Amino acid sequence: MKHSLTEGTVTKSLLLFATPMILGNLLQQLYNIVDTWVVGKYVGADALASAGSAYTLMTFLNSIIIGLCMGSGATFSYYHGRGEQQKMRACMHSAFVMIGAVAVGLSVAVQIFLNPILHFINTPVEVYAMMKQYVFIVFLGIVFIFLYNYYAFLLRALGNSVTPLIFLGIAAVLNVVWDLLFVLKFHWGLAGAAAATVMAQAVSGIGLAVYTYVVEKEYRFSVKSFLQNEKPIGEILKFSTLTCIQQSVMNFGILMVQGLVNSFGMAVMAAFAAAVKVDTFAYMPAQEFGNAYSIFISQNYGAGRRERLREGTRKAFLVSALFCVFVSFLVWIFSKNLMEIFVKPEETEIIGIGINYLRIEGAFYVGIGVLFLLYGFFRGINQPGMSLILTIISLGMRVALAYMLAAIPVFGVLGIWWSIPIGWALADATGLAGLIKYLRKGGE
Repeated sequence: MKHSLTEGTVTKSLLLFATPMILGNLLQQLYNIVDTWVVGKYVGADALASAGSAYTLMTFLNSIIIGLCMGSGATFSYYHGRGEQQKMRACMHSAFVMIGAVAVGLSVAVQIFLNPILHFINTPVEVYAMMKQYVFIVFLGIVFIFLYNYYAFLLRALGNSVTPLIFLGIAAVLNVVWDLLFVLKFHWGLAGAAAATVMAQAVSGIGLAVYTYVVEKEYRFSVKSFLQNEKPIGEILKFSTLTCIQQSVMNFGILMVQGLVNSFGMAVMAAFAAAVKVDTFAYMPAQEFGNAYSIFISQNYGAGRRERLREGTRKAFLVSALFCVFVSFLVWIFSKNLMEIFVKPEETEIIGIGINYLRIEGAFYVGIGVLFLLYGFFRGINQPGMSLILTIISLGMRVALAYMLAAIPVFGVLGIWWSIPIGWALADATGLAGLIKYLRKGGE
């Protein structure tokens, strides 16, 4: 189940490695899509609006954990590519302790500060109690999110992207079963959807941790090994902190936009909740392809394979662009049908708002596809600071334009939608200039 990324045909090795990651993240999105479908169809528009707003909050806070795991994974890939297994194990032990502590602390903090958080994102009073209950339950699963992502990035660094997919697939099936059981049979409403998600996350997180402990004996974590061996905390912090900040800034910007969306009322909230699920599912393959490409770059950078790095970059951008153009076409054509997956046909106002969102943002998926590759490239060559700069440009412009344009009556909520591709375009221009400059200097 392991693929070498430093030898063999570039396109083939990259696609073989990326495909399980893409399928895995599509399954992960299935958690939220099933929740949204069940809630929107069988609980109601208010519950749909609550789940959508909570999803944005959940994505922001989870991005802290995922960013730390992603940055640590880049470190693992780098040393694995160099063949320095002892150094890799030392980094692995340090990362586990550090990220695990952050996950526990974040879980406690969310429960303590839940009310101020909900007020910050302008949660409407009519859905406040429902959303508070949903968020409280969902964030009990932060530790499981840490376990899954930590071990998934560790295994991917070793060239194994299939096993994380298997555990995620099992969890996704269970999530669907539990969703239908808790919401349709037991009538637990939004709380039932939250409980189904947390239980599924526990299956994938604990299951993958046990698998790694049993199969990858060389990479077992133990307290004794952590205390006795070198602890390269500084190196882990260098890689993972900037990636964590980059992921957090990206999702904090989205959270700020969610607060603005909430100010437009329940119809816009519900439309945004449904459209974002379609949106995220549509470009998720491009995002995971960017993550796979980052591991490819990191291993070849560590192994000193500069020409392979350049060839992989050319082919990765071509593959991503073709995919994004194709998906944009599908979303544009079927936007109404996609909205009706989550919203009852008689909710014409909600569907109309969602169609506008999908046709504006969905037409420019190539912009986010390029941006994901740029994030992956700079993370892979040990320059996560550049990924952070691109995120600040993209999200900073998005938030600023959204608040500016939304205040102008002629634009209104459409100004929020148009701010997204504009932010992508500015970040892409900056990142491509940096990438071309790096490659022209010989990739050093």
